[in-house]
Amino acid sequence: MDSLDRAAAALRRLPPSCGPVRLVAVDGHAGSGKSTFAGRLAARLAAPVLRLDDLATHEELFAWTDRIREQVLLPLSRGEVARYHPYDWNLRAFGPPRELPPAPVVLVEGVGAGRRALRPVLAALLWMDRGAEESWSRGRRRDGAAQSTFWDGWIVAETRHFAEDPSRPFADTLIRECQEGYECLPGPSVTANPNQIITQREQAESAN
Repeated sequence: MDSLDRAAAALRRLPPSCGPVRLVAVDGHAGSGKSTFAGRLAARLAAPVLRLDDLATHEELFAWTDRIREQVLLPLSRGEVARYHPYDWNLRAFGPPRELPPAPVVLVEGVGAGRRALRPVLAALLWMDRGAEESWSRGRRRDGAAQSTFWDGWIVAETRHFAEDPSRPFADTLIRECQEGYECLPGPSVTANPNQIITQREQAESAN
């Protein structure tokens, strides 16, 4: 059993937090590697992933709380399939509904996934522990010059969001990308003990 398998097993052992679902947030700065990590963890869990990029819009980068509550959290809390309308960033419009089943574990990935309004229904909050400037530089390189103006506005909005509603201080686990994989370390909200979700250095396949 490798490190991601061990982490997945630990998450499965957590009590449900949103109806029958263990809702696990993967938060961090834009460009920090959340999507890659969430995808790899989801594969080990056979868990669906809700990407917050599907709920945000150009005009509402962080004003999606009501949307996730009505379209996702309330149905999952009742053990029902959630149906949300993903936003098309090219068409600037919401698309047809997409289903999200009330699986034993559901990952919520995106900037602000650990926000104040969601924490009461989270089984665990994982924070990608890469600094803001480094993350944003990675994101800009990934998206290219065509998205430079968008990034300028995004950085202002993200900085404002985390100043008003920080996630990292409430993280159960810090995820640090290393040359050979990930370190999973106790987060600021917990004290290391033998029953903690992830208490030791864990390594997984390196994210490219």
